[in-house]
Amino acid sequence: MTAIVYRATEQGKFQKDYGLRDQMRRASVSIMANIAEGFERDRSSEFHQYLSVAKASCAELRSHLYVALDAQYLQREDFNVLKSHAEEAGRVLGGLRASVQRRRDQ
Repeated sequence: MTAIVYRATEQGKFQKDYGLRDQMRRASVSIMANIAEGFERDRSSEFHQYLSVAKASCAELRSHLYVALDAQYLQREDFNVLKSHAEEAGRVLGGLRASVQRRRDQ
């Protein structure tokens, strides 16, 4: 997902809105980074917490996508694709987080 966020934010007017562009990029990178960092901590309680942060970054990215759509930085079609990826990542993270929680509870 990070690659498509980077590609989308380097197009047209989007590339000049440094604040929104960079915030979207940071949110997409945060998703990946938090998964990796939490996994490497090798404790299920910490992994669960980092998965929660990664899932929150998905929500942040979705929010920014609506701003980009409203500002007409994204075409509706591109918005739908990006939003779909962010929603799917959120669902996967939610499932993984629930699985880690079940293992913690056993």
